[in-house]
Amino acid sequence: MPSFATAVLLLALLLALAFTLRRLWSHRHALRQLHQAIEQKQPLLREALPATLDVTWDALCDSANGLIEETVRLRQQQTGQLAQLEATLGSLREAVLIVDASNTILLANHALQAIFPRATNILNQRLERVLQSVDFLNYVEAVRRNEAEPQHAIEFADGAQSISVEVTGTGIPPLNGQRGPWALFVLHDITRQKKLESVRKDFVANVSHELRTPLSVIKGYVETLVDGHREMPVEDRERFLRTAQRHTDRLNSLLDDLLTLSRLESVNPGLRREAVDLPALLGTIGDDYRGRRAAAAHQLHFSAEPALGHLLLDPLKLTQVFENLLDNALKYTPPGSHVDVTAKLLDREVLVCVRDNGPGIPAADLPHLFERFYRVDKGRSRESGGTGLGLSIVKHIVQLHGGRVWVESELGRGTAFFFSLPARLTEG
Repeated sequence: MPSFATAVLLLALLLALAFTLRRLWSHRHALRQLHQAIEQKQPLLREALPATLDVTWDALCDSANGLIEETVRLRQQQTGQLAQLEATLGSLREAVLIVDASNTILLANHALQAIFPRATNILNQRLERVLQSVDFLNYVEAVRRNEAEPQHAIEFADGAQSISVEVTGTGIPPLNGQRGPWALFVLHDITRQKKLESVRKDFVANVSHELRTPLSVIKGYVETLVDGHREMPVEDRERFLRTAQRHTDRLNSLLDDLLTLSRLESVNPGLRREAVDLPALLGTIGDDYRGRRAAAAHQLHFSAEPALGHLLLDPLKLTQVFENLLDNALKYTPPGSHVDVTAKLLDREVLVCVRDNGPGIPAADLPHLFERFYRVDKGRSRESGGTGLGLSIVKHIVQLHGGRVWVESELGRGTAFFFSLPARLTEG
């Protein structure tokens, strides 16, 4: 049997082992508590720890708590600075975007979402996933290298459409002490300007083409007359003069329509509203057209609901709308065709329709009919003296009255031009 001394020694060893295991468990528990406090950024509570830990551990806990409190303070300061920055930049019309050194989005104001409607909930996302443009990402890197242009135009693909943006970028120091500078970008949407510039260029090109044709014809015939009018037979000379006169009339019509469009698109389009008896106005227009030679071979019918009464309209401009639509109907339908003009009150709107039973218009042409200089039958339109601006003028006048205009047509079944006007009835 073991001696008494051996038993005492064994017991002492067991007690020492138990004490050591207990301290080891206490330290492991304390370490877990410290790790959890650091992760949650919450100070470590002393009362939650065993009271048997030494002074060194207490100092470590104090240091950890100090670091946690400093981290929380810096994070709150960063959040407050970003909130102030967002409040300052949020009201700007230009879009503002801030990314950190790893291209994580830290701030994006409401104007950015107005430019990119699909860019929702983008904070803390990578820039590459939100704005997928190689050109823009290259510009971001150029800003970080201080090699970027002061302003850079970038086109972003948005499904079938494109968004043109002018971007200005600069580096800024990080607000949270991270390494690597942040980058701030101001984005200005220039999509509308780009489209207007394209429209302007197309318009200038179309005007130049439309003016060149009659001018070239007039110039050619006049030069022939100047060089050989003495030897030229009288009938040829008269034919040349009539051709030059016809193209001069066409040129004059084109200039008149261009001036009309220019006035309609100006800041003061000269809309002069007055109380107009629409049924009476339609009756006057009908009597006028029935006496015209161009309408002699057509069957015209005008009808308007008497309940329409008086409306606040510009009678001269509205008459121009009817004349343009009627001239088209007479010009592009064969003799014997029916042309019906109706006006009725429908859901607080006055609905006007100019319908014919002519050959109709191809479906592919319908969306473009109200564009300037657009013609379904290019050659025939020019031969008949059309300028290609009549329907554009119709659209502008109707829109100035607060209405809308559209067309329905089917090949072989005629065409119907509709426009609506607000039913602003007046007394009398």
